[in-house]
Amino acid sequence: MTTLIGISLAGREMLMVGGGSVTARRLPRFLDEGARVRIVAPELDPAVETLVRERDVEWIARAVEASDLDDVWFVHTATGDARTDEWVARACEERRTLCVNASDGAHGTARLAAEARSGDVLVGVVSDSGVDPSRAARLRDAVAELLREGRLPVRRRRATASGHVALVGGGPGPEDLMTVRGRRLLAEADVVVADRLGPASVLSDLDPDVEVIDVGKRPGHHPVPQDRINELLVEHARAGRRVVRLKGGDPFVLGRGGEEVAACLAAGVAVEVVPGISSALAVPQAAGIPVTHRGTAGSVHVVNGQAAVSPATLAALADPDATTVVLMGVAALPRLIHAALDAGVPENRPVAIVESGHTPRQRTTRTTLGHAVDDARAVGVSNPAVIVVGDVARPDLLLRTPAATRGSAGP
Repeated sequence: MTTLIGISLAGREMLMVGGGSVTARRLPRFLDEGARVRIVAPELDPAVETLVRERDVEWIARAVEASDLDDVWFVHTATGDARTDEWVARACEERRTLCVNASDGAHGTARLAAEARSGDVLVGVVSDSGVDPSRAARLRDAVAELLREGRLPVRRRRATASGHVALVGGGPGPEDLMTVRGRRLLAEADVVVADRLGPASVLSDLDPDVEVIDVGKRPGHHPVPQDRINELLVEHARAGRRVVRLKGGDPFVLGRGGEEVAACLAAGVAVEVVPGISSALAVPQAAGIPVTHRGTAGSVHVVNGQAAVSPATLAALADPDATTVVLMGVAALPRLIHAALDAGVPENRPVAIVESGHTPRQRTTRTTLGHAVDDARAVGVSNPAVIVVGDVARPDLLLRTPAATRGSAGP
């Protein structure tokens, strides 16, 4: 029979007997746990030698002796010689020291579990009778996949004294374009403060008792001011809750994430930021538009369409080697276009307007700077949309097909 327990090795003396391939595989695991590892082996596998050198591990270059087993918390023996490993395991048992015998795991006093981690949750798989590493690894991988997908109940059930805020970039919309860390933090959340453009489908996977606060903004309609959003994050974290601020795109790309981090830090609330794929990159990509392309565009200028047209934006629009990407710019499109034309930007500069990128409603309007306002009005362009200005918006850039007619719309 085997009892599965967790052992903290941080700061504790540990002995690894043998310097071969098994030690090479397992040594990083013990070092990452903070164990103070000493290796006893006549010679080392090159991978072990590298770790010894790079991570300042003590190595005693000789065969193991009985005195090596004194005053250590944990022993791992993998010499490749069954007799030596058996002797080490037996000597450890006499000393009441836990020992993993890699030659024959059934005869050691401890076994290493196949581990899967998700934040502060650690899941281990071992065989109760005999040793079957392949089966344990397959089961571990299956559990790890469920953890990555946020499909296991990893929320804390015991109240904590202090909470935590995570600003999670939800990417351009589809939940499978979110990061693994973002999905994991959502699975752990007690409160989710959600934007309109975040991946709404992931909210249906939350536990029924997770509080979801909709603070989504629409053009001309901001039901929850930014100051109040900041207050909500701090209030719930101070109440000991794990809070996810779920945002579309990336929190630090025109997402006011910096303001929310500053509010948390000022209030003494722990906060982290999880990046997401910005719509400035992902939405043009969905329409087959690379924002940079060798020989066409070597720089990208991202613009808040609601802001005044700055000299930097005009310079980017006029630069034939730059791509200008405009977010939240549908209402401001006439102002932007007129400012560009007045500044001498050529009328034939290619423009693409991509609506509802990465959704079934995605539509792309191809036009030029001189005709963009009329063409957008003719097809009824609406938010959410990303506007791309520059030669990368040419319809034939990648596909080498005949140029589409002005104002054409397509996937």
